[in-house]
Amino acid sequence: MDPRRLIPRTDVVLADPRLEAAAARLGRPAVKAAVTHAQERARAGEIPPDQVADAAVRGLPAGMRAVVNATGVVLHTNLGRAALSQAAVDAVVEAAGPTDVELDLGTGKRARRGRDALAALAAAVPGASGVHVVNNGAAALVLAATALAAGREIIVSRGEMVEIGDGFRLPDLLESTGARLREVGTTNRTSVADYRNAIGPETGFILKVHPSNFVIKGFTSSAEISEMSEMGVPIVVDIGSGLLDKDPLLPGEPDAATTLQDGAALVIASGDKLLGGPQAGLLLGDATLIERLRRHPLARALRVDKLTLAALHATLAGPITPTWQALRYDADELRERTERLRRRTGLGEVTASTAVVGGGGAPELELPSWALALPAALARPLREGVPPIVGRVERGRLLLDLRCVPAAHDHAVAEAVLSAAGD
Repeated sequence: MDPRRLIPRTDVVLADPRLEAAAARLGRPAVKAAVTHAQERARAGEIPPDQVADAAVRGLPAGMRAVVNATGVVLHTNLGRAALSQAAVDAVVEAAGPTDVELDLGTGKRARRGRDALAALAAAVPGASGVHVVNNGAAALVLAATALAAGREIIVSRGEMVEIGDGFRLPDLLESTGARLREVGTTNRTSVADYRNAIGPETGFILKVHPSNFVIKGFTSSAEISEMSEMGVPIVVDIGSGLLDKDPLLPGEPDAATTLQDGAALVIASGDKLLGGPQAGLLLGDATLIERLRRHPLARALRVDKLTLAALHATLAGPITPTWQALRYDADELRERTERLRRRTGLGEVTASTAVVGGGGAPELELPSWALALPAALARPLREGVPPIVGRVERGRLLLDLRCVPAAHDHAVAEAVLSAAGD
C-alpha cells in the first residue's frame, strides 16, 4: 500500500487534544495551516504518517512552550525558576480578564493596587511595618538606590560586589541610579569598623548583599547586621533567594524575618526563588522608607501587573508550593518512580544523582536524588519533542531526574523517551 494513503485526514489530526488546545489559544486557521504543512511533509516522505500530529504541534507559531524540567535543578533560571502552584495558576486565569485590581467593589471607588497580595506579604513577615512589590529583585534594588541614595553614597563591602545573571554587575546597576559606591573592606574580610569609618554626611545607606550563587571559604569574615544596626544610617539587605522565614532545610540561607529582627531597615527578596511564586521584587521593612519608595516616580515604571499580583497572593495565602515539595521530595520515592520509568521504556539505567536548588539559592546544598541515565544523543530530540523534556548531560550521559517532574507526567516522559529513541 502506498504510505501516503495512511496520512490521517485533517479533521482527525485537528481532534488531537494538543491541537484543540492550541486552536483555542492561537485560532483554528493557524493550527490548520500547521496540520496541512505536516501532511505535506508526510506525503513527501520526510516524516512517517503516524507523526503528522506531532509535527503539526512542533510547527505551531513560535512562542513560549511548557517544558518538563528533568534537570534536577529546582529553580532553573533558563526554565523560568519557580513553578507556580495550581492555586497560583488558577489565580492567574481568574485575573486574565477584568478584575478589581484597583477597584473597591463595595464603594465603587478606586482602591490600592494589589492590596490583597500586599496584605498577604505583610502577614507572612509580621516584623515588616511596610511592604511593597516591584517587577523583580534588581528593580527593587534600583528603586531603593534611586529613592534613598541618588547623588549620595552607598557603602558596600568589596566582597559583596557580585555579578548576577547575563553579565549584569551590581556596581553598574547601582551607579546607573546616580548613586556613588563607597567600597569598604576586602574581598574576603570586612569588619564593622570598616563600615563605621566610611559613614559620613553623604551616606545614603549601607548595603549588604548575600552572595547567593557562590561561596568564599577559608580566611574570611563579615560584619553581622545586628552589630551594625546602631550606626545611625539605614541598612538595606538584599537576601536574594526569597526566603521569608527560617527553614531547617536551608540553615545557611538568610531570611527576611530574621534579617529585619537583626536590625535591617529594608530587606529585598525575589518572588520566583525559594518563595516559589512569580517573578517579583519584594521590599519589606520600615514603613516610612517603604512609603518613600512607593511614592517615588520610578515606582510607577517598576510596578507589577495584575497577573503577578494574583499569583503572588495565591502563593502567599495558598498551599505549599512545587518548589517546597521538590526540595523535600523523598529520595526513595524518586528511585521507585525512576525504576518504573526504566521498566516502561526498557532503556537506560537507574543511577544515583545529585539535585541542587539553583536560581541563586543555597549554592552548597546538595539533594540526594535518582535519575534515568540515557545516551547523550537523546538530549536534543527530547528537547525538541512533544512535550519538550529537558534533562542534563553529565559525563557523556543524559540524566533525567524526576525531582521536579509531577508524578502525573511520568507517562508522558516515558512516551517521549520511546519516541526520541525510535527516531
